[in-house]
Amino acid sequence: MQEVKSFNLVDSTLISELEVGNLFMMAIGCVLIYLAIKKKYEPLLLIPIGFGMIVGNIPSIYADFRDPHSVFHYLYYGINKEIYPPLIFLGIGAMTDFSPMIANPKLILLGAAAQLGVFLTFTSCLLIGKLGLGIEFTPQEAGAIGIIGGADGPTSIFLANKLAPTLLGPIAIAAYTYMAMVPIIQPPIIRLLTSAEERKIPMKPLRKVSKTEKMIFPIIGFLVCTIISPDAVALLGMIFFGNLLKEAGVTERLAQTARTSFIDIVTILLAFCVGAGTRIEQFPEVADKLQVMGIFMMGIVAFAFSTAGGVIMAKLMNLISKEKINPMVGASGVSAVPMSSRVVQSMAAKANPSNFLLMHAMAPNVSGVLGTAMAAGILLSILG
Repeated sequence: MQEVKSFNLVDSTLISELEVGNLFMMAIGCVLIYLAIKKKYEPLLLIPIGFGMIVGNIPSIYADFRDPHSVFHYLYYGINKEIYPPLIFLGIGAMTDFSPMIANPKLILLGAAAQLGVFLTFTSCLLIGKLGLGIEFTPQEAGAIGIIGGADGPTSIFLANKLAPTLLGPIAIAAYTYMAMVPIIQPPIIRLLTSAEERKIPMKPLRKVSKTEKMIFPIIGFLVCTIISPDAVALLGMIFFGNLLKEAGVTERLAQTARTSFIDIVTILLAFCVGAGTRIEQFPEVADKLQVMGIFMMGIVAFAFSTAGGVIMAKLMNLISKEKINPMVGASGVSAVPMSSRVVQSMAAKANPSNFLLMHAMAPNVSGVLGTAMAAGILLSILG
């Protein structure tokens, strides 16, 4: 007679396999979903990231990510091989209007100045280990954390996967979370660095940019940016290619696809996989060294420095320029497009209801996207 094996209901479920760390990560995922739905903080990103965190912290799913025959393994392949970030940049290029930047090129300096946060945070991460807080970062990890200051999720993922893959999860979560919180983080910094009179400074409407200028810009822009930062060619090439599709006038169907259904599909995959990649099993050393806390702490420092860098640059330019720049425009030098520009416009309207700064703010905003990609390329060339 065949012996009947004993059956334990608890052992047949995942209850016995779940650890406190898994439940903690799931709780964070729920918080992100709450912020997306209740507070409307970047719901297109935080909902798939949050649910991905819940799914990814199921123990059996963790095994699936390592199994080369699993569908989850193939979905995460786009993260491991840096496929998703350049594809996101293709869609961004197809929806970006570089006209404000072309119309007033000097505003590009504000986007460049906003990268101050990236390099100051990189330096701060290298120095933080000397404070005796139990948090230490290698130069590669410091570079990956510093790029959070650019407020560009895909670029943060791209660089983290190159330099510090074990920190990819917390860096991505920090980058996207702070991007969603732009309307909360930036206004206090702007008010701290500007006077009431400076916030009222009006700016003249931008000149009209010709169609020819718009078509030539993606080619010239790509060559110039790539010469400066060749290691960022994957990101720069795709964003300028997408923009050329938009401005060429004969590929509208491709541009429309790139900026709508295509970028939506890639965003879903990237955001979900980023969330699913924040599994507690994947970075036990990170938790032991309190590095997650350090990443989020330095992430907010990076964001603050980047915002301040753009505002301070605008104030410095006003010392030598006859045509004054509203310093608030400098805050949009971070590449959170168009959220940062909307923050500037909102504050400008409160300070001076007749002032319209949205298009002026878009110039450093879109140059900030390019600047962050170039900063990532420079860090990669030094640390990679």
